Amino acid sequence: MTDTPDSTDAGGRRSKVGRLIDTYELDRWNERLARRWTEERTSLRDLADQFNRGVLLAAMSEAGLTPSDSDVENTYELLTDDGVSRGDRVRAETRLRQAGIDVEELRGDFVSHQAIHTHLTKHLGVSLPESDDGDRIEKTAGVIQRLKSRLQAVAESNLQSLVDTDRLSLGSFSVLVDVRVYCSDCGTQYELTELLDQGGCDC
Repeated sequence: MTDTPDSTDAGGRRSKVGRLIDTYELDRWNERLARRWTEERTSLRDLADQFNRGVLLAAMSEAGLTPSDSDVENTYELLTDDGVSRGDRVRAETRLRQAGIDVEELRGDFVSHQAIHTHLTKHLGVSLPESDDGDRIEKTAGVIQRLKSRLQAVAESNLQSLVDTDRLSLGSFSVLVDVRVYCSDCGTQYELTELLDQGGCDC
């Protein structure tokens, strides 16, 4: 069955997500990803996890297993979560290998949120509504700015109270509140407003 819309770019190249949709016969996942991103506003990271669980379910089903949704979710966590014990991970991998699944190849088929974004924007031509996207970013910036101002005011008031009651020795002072965002994927750090203004991380 052909999944619509088409997932090739202008040069006829398929994205990794598009290739996996074909390989694992993940019918309707293009439509599902586009709808959840633009209408349900699911985050790209959550979309990547959902898609990867779809890949895992397809691989397990093709191997003759009949996993439930909870089984797929638990197995995916065991394969990808750094917080699980080595013993639990090995047992999950052994179970898959005994069913004939190449675990390393399967893990290599899992996609990142960047791959989902590339597939949606460059291969499916999907984008978030500009007005809605801009409004949400502006509202987010406003909320955080108000919180920063509130924190600054509370800190200054409490420090001044300590100074006035001789509990703290401090000259003329100002409280600076700086909110920074660190992207662990590429190691880049941004001042929050800078990140919002440019629409995301360069990675």
